[in-house]
Amino acid sequence: MKKLVILGAGTAGTMMANHLHHELDKKEWEIQIIDEREEHHYQPGYLFLPFDIYTPSDIIKTVKEFIPKGVNLLTAKIEKIDAANNTVILKDGNSILYDVLIIATGAKIAPEEIPGMKGKEWQKSVFDFYTFEGAFALRNKLRDWPGGRLVVHITEMPIKCPVAPLEFAFLADSFFKHKNIRNEVSITYVTPLSGAFTKPKATDALEHLLSEKNIEIESDFAIAEVDNDNKKIIDYGGRSIDFDLLVTVPTNKGDELMERSGLGDDLNYVPTNKATLQSLAFKNIFVLGDASNLPASKAGSVAHFEAEILTENIIRFIKGELLKEEFDGHANCFIETGNGKALLIDFNYTHEPVEGSFPFPGIGPLRLLKESRMNHMGKLAFKWIYWNVLLKGTHIPFVSATMQEAGKNFE
Repeated sequence: MKKLVILGAGTAGTMMANHLHHELDKKEWEIQIIDEREEHHYQPGYLFLPFDIYTPSDIIKTVKEFIPKGVNLLTAKIEKIDAANNTVILKDGNSILYDVLIIATGAKIAPEEIPGMKGKEWQKSVFDFYTFEGAFALRNKLRDWPGGRLVVHITEMPIKCPVAPLEFAFLADSFFKHKNIRNEVSITYVTPLSGAFTKPKATDALEHLLSEKNIEIESDFAIAEVDNDNKKIIDYGGRSIDFDLLVTVPTNKGDELMERSGLGDDLNYVPTNKATLQSLAFKNIFVLGDASNLPASKAGSVAHFEAEILTENIIRFIKGELLKEEFDGHANCFIETGNGKALLIDFNYTHEPVEGSFPFPGIGPLRLLKESRMNHMGKLAFKWIYWNVLLKGTHIPFVSATMQEAGKNFE
């Protein structure tokens, strides 16, 4: 009996377990998935928790309810991957041999990378919303916060869901308007990028929305430290920005397991072939989701598209066939813009977000790079789709894993 081992039971790992459970011959292959966590978190929901749009029960379920019968779920901590010997070594000293390994260990925040960020004001006047604990603490803070200088800040790229900080700023504007204290709050969006986003046309649309909502933008800000005593963030050039409430996206890094195993880059992301999703170092190791170093967005939609393509490549690898160089970096993301509206962007390695229609060319019903209530409904509907369709490895009709050019205005 051969063994396929998946590290990580988050979005990417769970989808792969479900896909491969349907595809692999159960008489020849055993599938095992390993994760130290017992809870599965709907991470896009962290954005809505601080504003009391979602509750913890909307976001948290158990890992085991999404792992198919016949797949062995092991709840354990991993010490190291000995890739040269096809072995996963657990913290308790036990070892697991594999024939094929899939790394889906995700990414985590590392606020300790910036002096003062996780200092005495952490979860008092300095918060994150990229963890459940941070989003929940921020919810409690915002319920009674009287107003002041709100700074929404990105430390460095890449980060999970690059549009999430923008969404937070937009939702904050809407939240304070509904509380009738928007005039008591100044909102500043601080980014290390030269604009609001990484792609020019999307940047233009998003910066227009920031201006429309009276949200200031401070770009090219490379943070050096958080001055907790004076409530300032300071960049390497000496520029400083005052805050009363700092909502920051700390440095994102891959799992420390990759550093211990000698498989990661300087941020612990695994070097991966961007078209096949095969490790550059070991042919029987594959990587998807936030764990890879691909120049693609670290978002749930990307993991979904990767999982569909990687499933076929795993089958090809097992059969000794050439892998398909098919993954094109496809991502589509709803961007909440507040007041019951959202944008939708669709892009890949080579094409930036543009206007057009999705998923049906010329028909939609969703419009790209245009605010609409329909897009907002699509964003909220995604939670149900996530729990009931995506995690279970069910293909979504009419949504291709590779980006479709039809219906988009590239001129």
